[in-house]
Amino acid sequence: MASDRDRPTGGVGTITGTLGALFRRLGPGRGSSSAAKTVTFGDAAEVKGSMAWTIPSLLVILAVWFVATNVWGLPQEWSDHGEQVRAGLGPDEAYAQRDLLRDCVASAANPSDFPGLPECSYRQWISERVLPSPAQLWDATWDFARNGYSGFTMWDHLWLSFSRMAKGLFWGIVLGVPIGLAMGLSNRWRGIFDPIVELLRPIPPLALIPLFIVWFGIGEESKVNLLLFASIWIMVIAARSGVLAVNVSKVHAAYSLGAARTQILRHVILPNALPEILTGVRVAIGVCWGTLVAAELLGASAGLGFTIFKARQFFRLDLMLSAVILISILGVTMDVVMRMAEKRLIPWRGKG
Repeated sequence: MASDRDRPTGGVGTITGTLGALFRRLGPGRGSSSAAKTVTFGDAAEVKGSMAWTIPSLLVILAVWFVATNVWGLPQEWSDHGEQVRAGLGPDEAYAQRDLLRDCVASAANPSDFPGLPECSYRQWISERVLPSPAQLWDATWDFARNGYSGFTMWDHLWLSFSRMAKGLFWGIVLGVPIGLAMGLSNRWRGIFDPIVELLRPIPPLALIPLFIVWFGIGEESKVNLLLFASIWIMVIAARSGVLAVNVSKVHAAYSLGAARTQILRHVILPNALPEILTGVRVAIGVCWGTLVAAELLGASAGLGFTIFKARQFFRLDLMLSAVILISILGVTMDVVMRMAEKRLIPWRGKG
């Protein structure tokens, strides 16, 4: 047992005790899966998100959206052009709502011009002409799912957009990853591809729409190739960065054990480059969804991007926002699938 002379005293003892308490606080909390862990702050493997914070965050967004777009202080029933119109209207009654609010403002300014109408005093922070309310968005999405739009069902629009994006992303991965690996492993291949990559990578895909129409027409081929162009350079850079991030001591160790080049590529380089490659896939998914809306301008007759531009011609903000949210949901779903794939394919990430 240590005596009092062995214990730190004065300022040193205070600092030591403070540091000990700090590291105990940063150590694993209750229910930690690993008893050997001593530090969780700064450990990326310990950061997994918390539904206890995610759900309230979404609820706050919905509450602010509802409060800002709803009509407050309007009588429940109002006589407008001989019809009874109520507050909180759906998308099919948007024009009636505008007439209602117009008459409401006019009656407040000149009550004698509107005999028999109740006193009107309403407040609406954001008009439905700027942002539809959650109720209007729900009604538009339900009508889209039930009746479709422009001769196609909602599921047809979803599938066509998803299939175009998946094809472009697939060929971007198939072509981009080998090029990136070659550029990271060979001076010759890097010298060949580096000018091509660096010259074409900064070009926005949207700037090439007229050229793609001339080269590939207005069919499916032009849309898929535009998405391929948007994703291939991301995959090239991701694969090249993954190779450059491989610890050379692992390569030396493999050579010392008699491994051949193909074995080093398969068992050392690819596993260590896989985290960067999968991160590149996640980035390419987001870029492809962003390019998809423009890609479906190329003579498309269906798709979520087509729905957005078609609805714009009729000022259907609710339908436009519905299609945007569907794109967002598809993108989030694909990102969640990629996160699950990362956990399965690279369980060592953040632990070595």
